[in-house]
Amino acid sequence: MKLVVAITGASGSLYAQRLLDLLHADPHGPHDVHVALSSHAREVAAAEIGKLVIPEPFQVYGDTSMHVPFVSGSAKFDAMVVLPCSMGTIGRIAHGYSDSAIARAADVFLKEKRRLILVPRETPWNLIQARNVVTVLEAGADVLPAIPSFYHRPQTVLDVVDTVVARVLDHLGLEHALSKRWMEPGSPQD
Repeated sequence: MKLVVAITGASGSLYAQRLLDLLHADPHGPHDVHVALSSHAREVAAAEIGKLVIPEPFQVYGDTSMHVPFVSGSAKFDAMVVLPCSMGTIGRIAHGYSDSAIARAADVFLKEKRRLILVPRETPWNLIQARNVVTVLEAGADVLPAIPSFYHRPQTVLDVVDTVVARVLDHLGLEHALSKRWMEPGSPQD
């Protein structure tokens, strides 16, 4: 799969790190992953997880140059994930304000009818943010708030993180065994 993983300065760097690690280790890969970092992504990651580690084969880009392959509709990509996605980024996407590579790429994915997955972590939302989420949904984006599930009885922080990352992988159409599915044989509800 050829995809863009954009990481903004919203809290939730562990979600992004886990997704990158799983894409790199995916036995169904290798995936062609292009990582776009907002100006605050590394700063927030440093505060939350120490250091964002991007697997060696993945290409890394900043957010200030439009000289990147994924900002053009003529470049063929399968999907884009913004994880974590700040509410400011959702607002720029909702209003077509393509002032950065991440916002421009999201705009391109929407206009080209490609899969765009936005994973906001911030809470609570104000009315402007809620309306922006509705706008991106209406435009064709998938919005998967970073809200973990607990029915499989997670034991570690990583177990909790994996419930969100599993949903992202599901929406990308990628197989995984991160957590038990509801009412799956062997799950706690079985």
